[in-house]
Amino acid sequence: MQEISPAATVNRLDTVQIVDVREDDEVAVGVIPGAVHIPLGQLSALLAELDSAREIITVCRSGKRSLHAAQVLAGEGFSVASMRGGMNQWSAENHPISAL
Repeated sequence: MQEISPAATVNRLDTVQIVDVREDDEVAVGVIPGAVHIPLGQLSALLAELDSAREIITVCRSGKRSLHAAQVLAGEGFSVASMRGGMNQWSAENHPISAL
């Protein structure tokens, strides 16, 4: 499964769809601007909410759940990568965060 760094993700925010698979209480602290929030447990049921024409980058807290989400999406035919290090790394690199 392809992984992408937070820095590379920042450079592609205008062209990709960010899918945050964390739980509700986790996204309350903020998300990547423009991200779609779909908890991992609901991902398979909500595939229709995603734009299949755009590449997707999945994100979670540390990068483990987003890898699983990326595997699920790839299996459904989406072009997808997982953001390495998750929101922990995103925040550590001081990238922008917005309210959901």
